[in-house]
Amino acid sequence: MIKIFRYGEVSNSEIFSRGTVETDVSSIVSEIIEDVKNNGDESLKKYSKKFDGAELSCLEVYQEEIDEAFSSVEPEFIRILKDAASNIRNFHQKQVKNSFIINEEDGIVMGQKVIPIEKVGLYVPGGTASYPSTVLMDSIPAKIAGCKEVCITTPPNEQGKINPVILAAAKIAGVDRIFKTGGAQAVAALAYGTETIPKVDKIVGPGNAFVAEAKKQVFGKVSIDMIAGPSEILVIADGKSNAAYVAADMLSQAEHDKMASAVLITDDMSFAEAVSIEIENQLSLLPREDIARVSIDNNGKIIVADSIEVGIDIANEIAPEHLEICLDQPFDYLDKIKHAGSIFMGRYCPEALGDYFAGANHTLPTSGTARFSSPLSVDDFVKKSQYTYYTKEALSKVAEDIAFFAEKEGLHAHAKSAVIRFEE
Repeated sequence: MIKIFRYGEVSNSEIFSRGTVETDVSSIVSEIIEDVKNNGDESLKKYSKKFDGAELSCLEVYQEEIDEAFSSVEPEFIRILKDAASNIRNFHQKQVKNSFIINEEDGIVMGQKVIPIEKVGLYVPGGTASYPSTVLMDSIPAKIAGCKEVCITTPPNEQGKINPVILAAAKIAGVDRIFKTGGAQAVAALAYGTETIPKVDKIVGPGNAFVAEAKKQVFGKVSIDMIAGPSEILVIADGKSNAAYVAADMLSQAEHDKMASAVLITDDMSFAEAVSIEIENQLSLLPREDIARVSIDNNGKIIVADSIEVGIDIANEIAPEHLEICLDQPFDYLDKIKHAGSIFMGRYCPEALGDYFAGANHTLPTSGTARFSSPLSVDDFVKKSQYTYYTKEALSKVAEDIAFFAEKEGLHAHAKSAVIRFEE
């Protein structure tokens, strides 16, 4: 049963705690990474047999298998995937930034180049569920950015096959290469390269604790998007909201995994109790009830605040991954939201709309990192170089200033490099 707290009557630790902490897997992941570095494809095949039950002769998915999978997916779902992809492209196209040049003074040219990252690796989870939505969300911004090679790694099933909907989504998104490997070993392969899998420059995508730890350990060798924790939803709703809708939205995240958290903030105790009852009623009907129930019992909570304004303050402190504002005039509150990954406005904007279809990205900062992090975007797939050009005349006007500045820092060679060009 979900817990109900009245804000101000319990400790802040009860209000702001994020639930169970996972077991440390760093040593296991470190061993897997070393194995992949030393043994390449051989180790990946070994781990596929151990963790996925798959005997693999080949790690790469080739075009024939992709085309076969695409033709096996029902046409209605292909249409939906294409519509979702179109929405994602339209949203992310607006994020493209251009290079710029400054040439306002004689003899001085400065600028910035926006350059696509050449090779990116996208991790797509498998296991308890299949996520074609992640394929679209992670690969489309990379393609818009102009990345030369976009690769996917995802675990196979026991028959050594990738779920056809994953391959269909990859084809629609324009993914370049697909590999049958998952877990920490997939991250290691992307970071260091193997005989089959190319070394990439950046790894993005969600995963379990082993994947998150592997991304943490290879960071610096390659870039990563973020260290993603368990999925989260926070709903702000008043007593006029529909309790069944809110309960369904909370369970949409609780069913992800047992570590997920679903939180409601309301100013109405009667509504809080109605949502609690609805959650119990809906839980018993879920195919993933065993997962969602652990999430709700351990990490779920309903917080009753004195007002919606106080609820906004609580939400900003929590800094949730997904935030729903289930109110009649949600835009009245938008500017007051300072920390949230993705914000869903109004009573008819369920978080699932963002997961699959609307177009805004669903790879989001978790565990409070929305205080300083952003959703995955085109920006994640580019880097910037800056350049400066001065003529002799332009440098002569500032050389003494540069030298003076450098000497204040005790860096006399810096100073000399500026003035030596004008010594007789």
